[in-house]
Amino acid sequence: MIFHPAIIALYVSSVLISFMVLYSSFYGVQIIRRWDIKSGSELQLILERKTYLISTLLSYLFGFQLLSLFLYIFTADQLHTFFVGAMCAAGSLYANDFGYPALILKVLNFLLAGLWLILNYTDNRAYDYPLIKKKYSLLLILIPLIFAEMALQANYFLRLKPDIITSCCGTLFSAEGSGLTSEIAALPSIPMKIFFYLSITLTIVSGVYYYMKGKGGYLFSSLSSMTFLVSILSIFSFISVYYYELPTHHCPFCILQKEYGYIGYPLYLTLLGGTILGVGAGVLMRFRNIKSLSEVLPSIQKKLTITSFILFILFTAIITYRVVFSNLILEGY
Repeated sequence: MIFHPAIIALYVSSVLISFMVLYSSFYGVQIIRRWDIKSGSELQLILERKTYLISTLLSYLFGFQLLSLFLYIFTADQLHTFFVGAMCAAGSLYANDFGYPALILKVLNFLLAGLWLILNYTDNRAYDYPLIKKKYSLLLILIPLIFAEMALQANYFLRLKPDIITSCCGTLFSAEGSGLTSEIAALPSIPMKIFFYLSITLTIVSGVYYYMKGKGGYLFSSLSSMTFLVSILSIFSFISVYYYELPTHHCPFCILQKEYGYIGYPLYLTLLGGTILGVGAGVLMRFRNIKSLSEVLPSIQKKLTITSFILFILFTAIITYRVVFSNLILEGY
């Protein structure tokens, strides 16, 4: 099983990313402590050459870090046929104690890597690299998380045993069961619909206001984070149910399968993309007073903002289309 092409790709990329960020951290610490753009010292010249190379390399590695989340889920879904009781990625990830922790950490690293890419892009637009210490500080935060992800992912795949009997998604995400996932699945549909559409509407409106007026960036960023959490809860509570047209089926993974047109991938991609870009636009607000960024920063924030609320609109449109045209009438369950 460990010789599955996707598993090998995840292994190789995880090891490569982990050790490259560790290597980069050596210069990152020096940059945080010794960087002085006004200095003409030999050390400063070395750091300037190194940071250009490292930043470019990390951009590609973190780009694959984003893709690895979807590759991990896709691989887990493909492996479900090896386990008795599994019907999708939910059962595969439940086959040992490392599947779901690795997934949660991958989602966290997805968001942080996305923010690092935004900081790096913005930093490279200025002549004096004003955010260089900020982005390398974030890199140092990412290092233990990426190594933890590598360890959890390796343990998950290495400890998979085909003779294991695992649980199906109907059991794991049943509203009648026990545990956190069951409690989330049991959330009432009507209040969750109201909360979901209200949070999406507020986020989009705040994004449009920020784009037009240049004010309210922190609000838009905060609402983007809230919408991400509300949307995840809503997928458990009512969104997935409309795709299955079964009021008892709350699995967030089956929508990734061919039977449902792989609709889960664009759903999760638009949600995660909108969240990262929305949060990133707000994070950049604190750097508005930096002189070298004064001309380029508003343009970058506008691009992030408009792309973010477009992704949120697409996310909502995909869901709303299914809710309207589904054969399921959910109210009352």
